Amino acid sequence: MVTVAAVQATPVFLDREATADKVCALIKEAGEHGAELIVFGESFVPAYPDWVWRTPAWSDSAFVTRFYENAVPVPGPTVQRIGEAAAEAGAYVVLGVTEIDGGTLYNTLLYLGPDGQLAQRHRKLMPTGGERTVWGAGDGSELGVVRTPFGVVGGLLCWENYMPLARAAIYAQHCDIYLAPTWDTSDTWVSTLRHIAKEGRQFVIGVAPLLRGSDVPEELRGDLYGLEDDWMSRGLTTIVAPGGKLIAGPVEEREEIVYADLDVAKVHEQRRMFDPVGHYARPDVFTLHVDTRAKHPVVFDTDEPA
Repeated sequence: MVTVAAVQATPVFLDREATADKVCALIKEAGEHGAELIVFGESFVPAYPDWVWRTPAWSDSAFVTRFYENAVPVPGPTVQRIGEAAAEAGAYVVLGVTEIDGGTLYNTLLYLGPDGQLAQRHRKLMPTGGERTVWGAGDGSELGVVRTPFGVVGGLLCWENYMPLARAAIYAQHCDIYLAPTWDTSDTWVSTLRHIAKEGRQFVIGVAPLLRGSDVPEELRGDLYGLEDDWMSRGLTTIVAPGGKLIAGPVEEREEIVYADLDVAKVHEQRRMFDPVGHYARPDVFTLHVDTRAKHPVVFDTDEPA
């Protein structure tokens, strides 16, 4: 049995350090409640770039300048500080960040272990729509899972969860607790989480940040955002059992840490009936090949001395 915590909270918009402070405080709170796995939403630090859905492409320099200034180097001092909070709580922490690497930003999911070290990094394979104006794409080298004492933890970001082959790659690594941090708070999202739980026969944790127009600094807000009633993300944090039954949530329009106790033995009970990458697969008909090699646009070949 493992206690998990899905953190539905509001970041300090485009302020990396203030948001990291809040992350550390929330990790401490969840750890004091016995959580061994603590999950935050998509691009929680320094906030999701919602403006890409509201502005014409390339007309968002005020937002993007601040986005770059507050993006997260990996590794770096912000990750180290949050790792220390994970170690103090004795918990695995999974956190969505906007990562900066050279001149490119990535929508990244960080897995930090209870020792405070980075255990896994996943960059979103394909930014969606307007997201492509701010984020680069990841590759298969970071399409992995984390093996913990209480089970295998993995997952995908937001609309990656609508990519059947990406889901299959996670299922094939025997994922027990599947994470779906997101920005999608549409009417169909909870159904998506339930489908993934039913299809993959694992627990699913869906969590999104909360954000309203009033959370955007006034100097950026202008006529683009309203105030408290202008919801960008309502949350809809949900925890689902293998087979699709709701355990907790959906929680909407309020900050809350959603807790659940998960019995991973239930995963194996469900897979006796249906295992999409095991006895219910047909490799004689369908086979998926996943390229896990890192891809680099520039490769330096150096001749070794004789």
